Amino acid sequence: MSSTHLIKDSFSMFRRCMLISLRKPDALVTSIVAPVCMMLLFVLVFGESMNVGGGSFVNFIVPGVLLQCIGQCATFTAMTVNEDLTKGIFDRFRSMPIAKSAVLTGHVLAATARNIIATTAVIGAAFLVGFRPEASFVQWLGIAGVLLLFMLAITWLSVVFGIAVKSTESAGALMIPVTILPYISSGFVPVESIAAGLQSFAQHQPMTPIIDTVRALSMGLTAPTNTWQIAVLWCVGIITGSYLVAVQMYRRRMSG
Repeated sequence: MSSTHLIKDSFSMFRRCMLISLRKPDALVTSIVAPVCMMLLFVLVFGESMNVGGGSFVNFIVPGVLLQCIGQCATFTAMTVNEDLTKGIFDRFRSMPIAKSAVLTGHVLAATARNIIATTAVIGAAFLVGFRPEASFVQWLGIAGVLLLFMLAITWLSVVFGIAVKSTESAGALMIPVTILPYISSGFVPVESIAAGLQSFAQHQPMTPIIDTVRALSMGLTAPTNTWQIAVLWCVGIITGSYLVAVQMYRRRMSG
């Protein structure tokens, strides 16, 4: 199987997944509306009473909202992957002369495209409620790079969940913790203000270094070396592990 053939097949699967997204716009809209509503709730209702070290509260929470948005998009990916499996679509693809890995790659590429659309919309909404970043062009590139890595990490994880379970409802349910994790991190309040029993978890789970890196860059600061390195390591580790597990599970399901 040539690399040209693989790229062509992956693009075909990507186009198919995007067409499915267009036929189900409610999933993309939900991925945007839910984080935006949560941001409005925090800013307009709780903003005046929140202490984030004297800075702007909306500037503080936007990175957490973005990760929540990406998690919402990943839920749809898990469900569409599972739907393809349970409805026999993958079995049809197996009988066609296409690269088998292109099926999963198409889902990942489409999920990344949906994520980019959703996060751009959320950032636009954040500007309307007072988000005022101070990032330079290079820092914006850094933000985009970190968010893209996180998108790929959560998307490949959602593919694993989509293959692992037997129903779309279960696939969606498995992604719920991903959308909750930003709340148990530095996403909406400083870690120091979280209940003592959860502080250690908040400090060492992957969302916190990713959020801290995006927040520092958006405010025009240099992200601490250990913070951005840990963020990148988390993302690369999740991508690598999830990819290997997803491919192995997919091959097993297809040969069963």
